[in-house]
Amino acid sequence: MSDDSSPIFRRARPQVPGSAPGIHLDELKAMPSGPGKVVVTCMDYDALHCQTTVVGEMDEFLNHHRPEWVKVRWINVAGVTDMGVIHALAAKYQLHPLAIEDMLQGGCRSKVETYPGDESHHARTFIVARKIHMADGTLHCEQIFFFVGEHTLLTFQESHQGVWDPVRERVCKEGSRLRGRDLGYLVYALLDAIVDHCFPVLEHYSDLLQDLEIEVLDHHEPALIKRIHHAKREMMLLRREFRPMREVIHQLQHGDHANLTADTAVFMRDLYDHSLQVIEMLETYRDIASSLTETYMNANSQRMNSIMKVLTVIATIFMPLSFIAGVFGMNFARMPELQAGWAYPFGFWGICAGVAVGMVWMFRWKRWL
Repeated sequence: MSDDSSPIFRRARPQVPGSAPGIHLDELKAMPSGPGKVVVTCMDYDALHCQTTVVGEMDEFLNHHRPEWVKVRWINVAGVTDMGVIHALAAKYQLHPLAIEDMLQGGCRSKVETYPGDESHHARTFIVARKIHMADGTLHCEQIFFFVGEHTLLTFQESHQGVWDPVRERVCKEGSRLRGRDLGYLVYALLDAIVDHCFPVLEHYSDLLQDLEIEVLDHHEPALIKRIHHAKREMMLLRREFRPMREVIHQLQHGDHANLTADTAVFMRDLYDHSLQVIEMLETYRDIASSLTETYMNANSQRMNSIMKVLTVIATIFMPLSFIAGVFGMNFARMPELQAGWAYPFGFWGICAGVAVGMVWMFRWKRWL
C-alpha cells in the first residue's frame, strides 16, 4: 500500500437547510440521472424452482406478475444513478420517502428502520449496511440498502462488486438451505456475506502491521512513522464504519420486525458473534498500531542515546589528551624534557597513547562500551 493512498468513501450530497424531509415520487421523477451503468437482476425461487432474470425494460418487468410458485423474489440494483429505475421500483413497492432520501443522499449511518403498513401500504423494514473491501491496496467502503417486504427483497448497491456471488450460487443450487427457507434467511445470508467480507481486510492489516513491526525494529526511516499513522487512521475509520453494523444485527435479532421470523433471529445471533469478532480484532490491531508508534519513538531514542554515548566516550578520551597537548605547547623557556631526543615520539605520543588505551580499557571493564 502506498503512503499517499487514502480510504475511499461515498460522501453525502449537500442538503439545503430547512428543506422538507424525504424524497417523494414526484420529486424523484424530476431528479436527473447520474453517469454509470445500472444492472437490475431478479431471482425468483422456492424449494424446487429457481429463475434468474436480467431486467432490460423496467416497466415491462414490473407489469408482469410473479409466477404462483415463487416463494421469494430478490431484486438487486447495482448502481444508484438511474432515477428512472429507482422511481419505478419505489412506485411499485411503495418505498418510504425517508428511506429513498437516505439511499440517494449518501453518507448514512448503518441502521434499521421499520415502516409499518396499513390498508394501502405493506410493512417494510429498511436496512442500511456497510460493505468494506480492499482494492489496489486502498480501503473502500460502500453502502448497501435493503427493503424487506413480506415475500420481496429489494437491494441497492452503489457499485458492481460481486460480494453476493456466492449467495447467488447457493440460491441456484438445488437442495440448498436457502431455497428451502423464507425471505428472512436470505437477508441473513446477504448480511453474513457483508460481514465475512471484512475478514480479508483484517488479514491485510494483520500482514501490514507485521511488516511495519519488523521495519520498526530494523530500520529508523522517517517515512516509517507516516506509514504507521496512515495504517492507524485507516483502522480507526474502519472501526467507525463497521461498528454501527453490530447495532443493526442486534436490532434485527431482538427487534420486532413484521417481515423477519423468530427462526431468522437464531441465525442473526451467530452473525452478531461474527460482528463482535471483527470489532475485537479491529481494537487489537489499533492497539498494535499505537504500540508501534511508541516502539518507533523508543527505538529512535535508543539510537540517539547510542550515538551520544559514542560521542561522549570520544570526547572523554580526548579531554586528557587535550590537557597534555596544552602542557607541551606552553611557551616556557626552561622545559628540560623538550630538549631530549625521545621527548616527542615517546614523551608526548607515548603518554597520549597510554592514556587513550587506559581509558578505553577502563570503559570496557566498567561495561560502558
